Amino acid sequence: MSSMSASTGDGEPCIPLDNAKEEVSGPTCTGDNSKHESAICSGSSEIKSRAVVKYCAAPPPTSYALLQEKTDLKLPPANWLRENPQLGTAGTTILGSSSKSKPFSSFGMAYEFIDCIGDDVDVVSDSENIKKLLKIPYSKSHLSMAVHRVGRTLLLDELDIQELFMRSSQTGDWTWLKEFYQRLIDQKWQRKKKSKEHWYQKAILSKFLYYSINGNGAAEPQSDGLNEGEEESGAEEFSSSWPTAFTSTTSNAEESEAPKQESVTVDSSFALGQVTSVPKEQNLPTIFNEGENGQGLRNDFVRNIMWTFEDIHMLVGSNMPIFGGGRYPAVSLRLRDNNKPINILTGIDYWLDNLMCNVPELVMCFHVNGIVQKYEMIKTEDIPHLENSTFSTRVVKDIAQNVLSFLKSNCTKEGHTYWLFKASGSDIVKLYDLTTLCEEAEEEKYQNPFTLPVAVLLYKVASNLMLKARQNRKHYGTIRTLLLNCVKLLDQDRHPQIIASAHYMLSELFQLDEPLEEDGGESLRAGGSEDSYSDEDREEEEEEEDLTEDSDDNGSYSNCSSPQDDSKAVAVIRSVGELSVPEKYRSTHQIRPSCAFPVSQDKEERCRLVLSYVLKGLKAVDGSIKKESDLPAADPNTPIPLKYEDRSATGACATEKGISLLLERAGPLQGDQKHTTRSGMIPGSWQHHMKLKLFFKASKAYYVLSDAATNLLKYGRALRYIKLSLQCYDAYCSVSGTLHPHVLVFHSQCLSLCGDIQLMLAQNANNRAAYLEEYSYQTKEDQEILHSLHRESSCQAFSMATDLAMDPEYQLFVSSKCYEAAYELLVSEPLKDLTSDQLSQVLKRLGNIRNEMGVYYMNQAAAMQAEKEVYHQPFYSPVPLLVKKSVSAAEQEMWKKSFGFFEKGMKDFEAIGDSTNTALLLCNTGRLMRICAQAHCNLSGDESRGEFSPEEALYYNKAIDYYLQAMKALASREKHSAVWDSVNWELSTTYFTLATLLQDYAPVSRKAQEQIEREVTEAMMKSLKYCDLQTDSARQPLYQYRAATIHHRLASMYHSCFRNQVGDEHLRKQHRSLAELHYSKAVSLFLSLKDAPCELLRTLLERVAFAEFTMAGQNSSTAKLKSLTGAIEIMTETRHAFQLIHKELQEEQTELNEPDAAESAESSDVANGPMAGLNLQEVMKLIGVFEPSFSFLLLQVIKLMTTAKRKPSNKDEELLKTYKNVYSKLLRAEKNAPLVSRVELYVELLQQLTQRTGSDDTGTRKP
Repeated sequence: MSSMSASTGDGEPCIPLDNAKEEVSGPTCTGDNSKHESAICSGSSEIKSRAVVKYCAAPPPTSYALLQEKTDLKLPPANWLRENPQLGTAGTTILGSSSKSKPFSSFGMAYEFIDCIGDDVDVVSDSENIKKLLKIPYSKSHLSMAVHRVGRTLLLDELDIQELFMRSSQTGDWTWLKEFYQRLIDQKWQRKKKSKEHWYQKAILSKFLYYSINGNGAAEPQSDGLNEGEEESGAEEFSSSWPTAFTSTTSNAEESEAPKQESVTVDSSFALGQVTSVPKEQNLPTIFNEGENGQGLRNDFVRNIMWTFEDIHMLVGSNMPIFGGGRYPAVSLRLRDNNKPINILTGIDYWLDNLMCNVPELVMCFHVNGIVQKYEMIKTEDIPHLENSTFSTRVVKDIAQNVLSFLKSNCTKEGHTYWLFKASGSDIVKLYDLTTLCEEAEEEKYQNPFTLPVAVLLYKVASNLMLKARQNRKHYGTIRTLLLNCVKLLDQDRHPQIIASAHYMLSELFQLDEPLEEDGGESLRAGGSEDSYSDEDREEEEEEEDLTEDSDDNGSYSNCSSPQDDSKAVAVIRSVGELSVPEKYRSTHQIRPSCAFPVSQDKEERCRLVLSYVLKGLKAVDGSIKKESDLPAADPNTPIPLKYEDRSATGACATEKGISLLLERAGPLQGDQKHTTRSGMIPGSWQHHMKLKLFFKASKAYYVLSDAATNLLKYGRALRYIKLSLQCYDAYCSVSGTLHPHVLVFHSQCLSLCGDIQLMLAQNANNRAAYLEEYSYQTKEDQEILHSLHRESSCQAFSMATDLAMDPEYQLFVSSKCYEAAYELLVSEPLKDLTSDQLSQVLKRLGNIRNEMGVYYMNQAAAMQAEKEVYHQPFYSPVPLLVKKSVSAAEQEMWKKSFGFFEKGMKDFEAIGDSTNTALLLCNTGRLMRICAQAHCNLSGDESRGEFSPEEALYYNKAIDYYLQAMKALASREKHSAVWDSVNWELSTTYFTLATLLQDYAPVSRKAQEQIEREVTEAMMKSLKYCDLQTDSARQPLYQYRAATIHHRLASMYHSCFRNQVGDEHLRKQHRSLAELHYSKAVSLFLSLKDAPCELLRTLLERVAFAEFTMAGQNSSTAKLKSLTGAIEIMTETRHAFQLIHKELQEEQTELNEPDAAESAESSDVANGPMAGLNLQEVMKLIGVFEPSFSFLLLQVIKLMTTAKRKPSNKDEELLKTYKNVYSKLLRAEKNAPLVSRVELYVELLQQLTQRTGSDDTGTRKP
């Protein structure tokens, strides 16, 4: 092996290396102890080795003292057994408990370097255990180790059967294992003490090392009594202290006053506090104080090293003294008996020690009977080639890989304690699952002293991974498995805090506010080798004794084993020689097959899992609180009723009281809680902190369930879930002294959602029965959570907001109060600078609910108005008359409420700059003004409709003002075309209604006719202005019909003015011109509609009447003839109207004959305006006007053409002949003929006139 590269550096602690760097995650040390990380690599064609010092408690190496020849090591130096940092605390590196591995030494290291556990490291163990495992094929010595798995990491600890069974004899613990051992392995077990030679060699080595650091080589004789005392106390001094069985039932940290002593109890070993590796801001539970993990669970090694041997990553603890010396930056000192050659076990031992500790040189001091003879320096890479101890490094590498693969393939269950055992002198290595054997023996799992340390480690690794899980969800499955195994190991009565914390962390794995990705459940480590590594071993003397099978130390182990033993073993290595075969054992077992995270896209399923964990956590907390007698009596299996009532019968006082409670509870609390809670919890205790977290998590889960139910339109279920969410929050408030901003923000979200649900319930009153059924349902899990909530609070603060009412008005009222409470929270002092986005959402909801309430009261007012209209039949009239009463006070109250809500809603939308919704509310206010106007119509003396009143005019003008404000708010159609079109239509409709009422019910008693005409014209023209005839939309036919109607009405008004005007000829001409203009436009628009034949016919007949009236004032025959001819041309235009009427009559006849066809025709009817459908009465009435007018025109024109003085032309004669023919047919027509036949005749006659007069080209006046 090539020499290791290392440079001197006196300022660096521990091993001076040029690439050393600080490490922030190391444990806290005192004095000269330090935290640092340093690395050195060595490699050759055979093996690769790299070591990184993670932590070192020793000072920088100092030069060793070269002892003079003939120095007597049997005499103790002056500094012997005095504390020296170079040899470790109190010199126990060689003499003391660290000479034998402590039962939980790997756990101490794992706690210190929690980041490495579970994924990065394959093995955590004492370096002595590693060496012992790698020497299995060469050694005849026994092997006994405990193996635990955490993720892909194996923790190896020495399992001292002798010590264990000695303890079993005194306490009764582990009797099942003792019986198992005696039955299947060694029936005549007895403890044998170590020989005096063993302690003599230990003492010689200890004195040698103290001489080496003493520097002056002086020896002070000591009395022999010291050596004898040392030897006698050796058994106690070197024996590891095993914890007692974990039987303590004390669970509250604040109540525990047990002293921290060698015999560890639950509370003294695992004092409750903060996990140092988990920052507080991560919102994870806090459990263990650093340095308070109890006896045997501390990291007692002088240095911790991350050692990579080939592809195996190991975290090892080492106490080997390291010295510096001149040009040698680091050397290890060894003492050898010159009469005993170095064997292969010793060589492997020295080589591995130097590799693990980055020591390039080995200094060997030879002695004979304790007298120093000489020193020899050997390079680390030369150790495998020493005489009598030659070994292959490749074989050692193969052994390491095979042992790791064997352990990883068979130690598959996290939380289980495995026992790796090889009897002295045997070649067979067996692996037992002690946890399973304990269960088979019907023993409590707490009889296993490893149970609690393993559970704590699983918890700590999961806590540490939670930090990484924030950025990478692939850890979720790992964390879940770790925590479930942790909980499985513990008893709720003994360890409620760890169980409650673990369940809370399990609930935290589920992201409730966003969907999980598909790769959220990856295994801990996909692919890669599943290597397994071993744990701590013995001292050099034992290794040498391994070569002989009759060693004193091995007397308690038998090399024979019963054949039944194999059936109990998990796995067996039939011969240790197999371990030297390259890749003999390969990992076939997947590291964590069950660690896949249960990814579900179903929100309800995820929330239910969260709630199940929360419930288990709450049960653990509740079970640890002693004050049971003061709790309210409640059976968790009895459903707590979710009340509902019809709020229409509830008094306003009770309602206001409930809402005031809601607003009070919604506000931030002030001051910390001083007194115990309702259940007896002490503020600041772990129970208190845990309940806060669990209550808040449950509230979140129920909120998400409620939101999901709302999206599914299951509003009864949604209300039940938001009620539970707010009850959890109420309990949270009862326990918490201060509400943090993020809690208040979440609470405002709950109140907003509650408002949404109540609004939806008010709008969907038809499904009330289904909603009531959903609301009343309750799961057993919900009942148990409620039971836990009621231990802390009555949970009634939000009952008014979450009860299922039967009155829509009350539901709207509750919804608005929820939004108001949410708004008050967001503008409160703690949140005013944090929640601008959420504030705008709540303001939008507030504006919306106020609009809804305004519309509700507006519709109530309209319903009251409709109820006032009753029909009664006076004795003098055969027809019922419509009677309208005056405006009532209740109606006016509805208007005021509606207007008030619209005003508030507009302010809300204006506050967030929402011009579109502001315009909608202005539009609704305009509609309210129109309802007010309709309510103020006058009744005449005979109870018929009276003149248009000034109140009506006032409200219609107010409506127009609001519509114009809405148009101004929108600014342009591009901003929101649908709202713009709606406001535009309403504005046009209001102007049209105002003009129509002014025209039909003119206030002649108050205004002059000319003023009325001006106002009508102005209103009509403004309505016409807002008739959007250009935009292609669903309303375009309606706009066309309205525009045609406006022109028709204006033409009729000017026609009337022309007929009634006397004297002012200029004004008469103006009226005549305007009448002609508007008639022409009306006809053009009606013609373009093609589905308003009656309106078109009426307009043309009025126009003919207008021509007849004009003709009546003419004296000249020529002028009369011209006027008559023009009137006939107008009359021929009615052909189009009659054709449409004829078509509709035929379609109606077809529909009557074919009912099925009639249904399909109705469904596919394209007529979508008010003109759709044919009014037969109107048609008959118009025909009654058409026939005499048509006959009169034909008769008059025939008379004038017959009596004309000038000679008629051929064309005139043909025309006269046509007129006579048409007139003759018209007179002979059957008056009682069917309507279809009569219409056919009119079309035929008008067609004849059209062909002769050419009016088809000139008279239709198409636009």
